[in-house]
Amino acid sequence: MTQRILYSIFVFILLASCKSDKKEATKTIVETEVSAQDNPLIYPEEKHFKSIRQVTFGGDNAEAYWSFDDKQIVFQSNFKKWGVECDQMFLMNSDETFDSIPPPMISTGKGRTTCAYFLPDNKHYVYGSTHLGGDECPEAPLRKEGKYVWPIYDSYDIFLADLEGNIVNQLTNEKGYDAEATVSPKGDKIVFTSDRSGDLELYTMNLDGSNVKQVTHELGYDGGAFFSPDGTKLIFRSSRPKTEEEIKEYKDLLTEGLVQPTNMELYICNADGSDLRQLTNLGNANWSPFFHPSGEKILFSSNFEAERGFPFNLYMIDLDGKNLERVTHGETFDAFPVFSNDGKKLIFSSNRNNGGGRDTNLFIAEWQD
Repeated sequence: MTQRILYSIFVFILLASCKSDKKEATKTIVETEVSAQDNPLIYPEEKHFKSIRQVTFGGDNAEAYWSFDDKQIVFQSNFKKWGVECDQMFLMNSDETFDSIPPPMISTGKGRTTCAYFLPDNKHYVYGSTHLGGDECPEAPLRKEGKYVWPIYDSYDIFLADLEGNIVNQLTNEKGYDAEATVSPKGDKIVFTSDRSGDLELYTMNLDGSNVKQVTHELGYDGGAFFSPDGTKLIFRSSRPKTEEEIKEYKDLLTEGLVQPTNMELYICNADGSDLRQLTNLGNANWSPFFHPSGEKILFSSNFEAERGFPFNLYMIDLDGKNLERVTHGETFDAFPVFSNDGKKLIFSSNRNNGGGRDTNLFIAEWQD
């Protein structure tokens, strides 16, 4: 699993940090009174969900992204009943659900994949894959000296493919990790994470892989970046080690191709890296951010209220770090929120309605502000 990939989110929940110190500056949550919903998939407090539909029914399903015309969705899954051993990319129409019949797989079926994202033509997508490093799924260590870790596979590169699964271009060819690519709503740039500098930083490039520019320059893991609706800003997660002990631990893990994701905050900057600032200061793991359609708020997943590392819920916060609002109210895991381009729907991953098991499924909610 890479930084935004799901091995088994339930494992993430159980093994995440027990740290619970929260900073008062952004801790206050907006309290709202809402009536109970009739839909059993919607918890009574979830006032932003007008309706909800479960899309998948087994395995770990995540990183679901809409085509620019909102007619299709690409996502990753490791559902063994679909014939895969680790994350591969699948394609669906936005009005479909998949229980017994699998959707078409549009990655190679080799190696491990992550973070697919449509191009503006709605006929191609970019994604990260390790298949050039071998046909088998690379090992996925989850623990290092008792701490939860993510592997940073140096065999990851970013590819451009059509919706039949044919790779038409390899966009990165640097030694080391290149993955976590997303596309600007303007349709002109890709942002991605790479360790080509010796640290995990954000970069942008053109849709053909040209004109690569480094965006972030501070020590720490910068990843999971998304553009604002107008393409002028980036929101991302970061672990920024401060003390000598933290810095040594971060660098030592990185030399082994690992990162520890249990303490991350959200950062925001202009698309060229200027005006960088920390958005959250909540403690624990704050990640999978995505811009609200207005461009004035960020939706993200966090366990900052958790005393034992879980649950993870969705929250929303203004760009100035104020008006923090809890959006979902589950007891397990909600993450990877992504708005449709018309702003009317939200797709996200959740452990809700999984019978108490470990499956993480996709849900599409009709959004209301």
